[in-house]
Amino acid sequence: MLTLPELTDALIRVEDGIAWLTLNRDDLRNVLTGTDLIADLEKTVHFVNHEKAISVLVITGAGKAFSAGGNLKEMAGRTSSHADGPYAGPPEAVKRKYQEGIQRIPKAMAALTKPCIAAINGPAIGAGFDLALMADLRIASPKAKFGETFVNLGLISGIGGAWWLQRELGYQQAARLTLLGEVIDADEALRLGLLLEIPPADQLLERAGELAMQLADKPPMALSLNKQLLMTAQTTDFDHFLEQCAELQGYCHNQEDHLEAVNAFLEQRRPKFKGQ
Repeated sequence: MLTLPELTDALIRVEDGIAWLTLNRDDLRNVLTGTDLIADLEKTVHFVNHEKAISVLVITGAGKAFSAGGNLKEMAGRTSSHADGPYAGPPEAVKRKYQEGIQRIPKAMAALTKPCIAAINGPAIGAGFDLALMADLRIASPKAKFGETFVNLGLISGIGGAWWLQRELGYQQAARLTLLGEVIDADEALRLGLLLEIPPADQLLERAGELAMQLADKPPMALSLNKQLLMTAQTTDFDHFLEQCAELQGYCHNQEDHLEAVNAFLEQRRPKFKGQ
């Protein structure tokens, strides 16, 4: 039996090889600062990475929002009662707070070795939008809205939104959303390619589960390695990438799950994978 991590502001459950993480601060629209969601996300990624029984992570939000990003009240109070908060102090102090605080989220998500689905139940704004971008696959309720709105507050994305967004959309559309600070609806996000689909709101988690099950049915090691290659292809030169492909393929050809997949295909039966 799995020992689940102890989370403070999020809920986690595991079923059929799928870990479900629900951001559970609806009272604050699931903001990522001023809550324990940063640590909860870190703990979840570590747990998922080290549990062979888990093949997929699904992230969603409780209540009306996926995540509203940063806590604006903390920003407004940076020189008053919240002087010790994450946004208070001179530039070097704030830089350190970002590095030791919310930037732990993109570092954790970049280290996630299993596929991740974002089931976006409502607005994903600012850092909440960036968190959604860190997932491999995204589906959203018709109620969802998306905004890289930092410029409207005189800010930039402190957790790397510019890195993630233009890899999804290309430079021009990323520049449009970043520099204009627009908030777009789910239909526009689908048109731009940010979403795979928009199921009805009451079927969002059901559809996320269907996608997650499709992933969980794949050979676990091959699933993880394919994700790894998709990520490294964005930053690795072509010759080194081909070398890595050859190395990993040699590894895959020597795994039991590869032979099981081939034999199951030839024998027209459902494969039984062991994760090795």
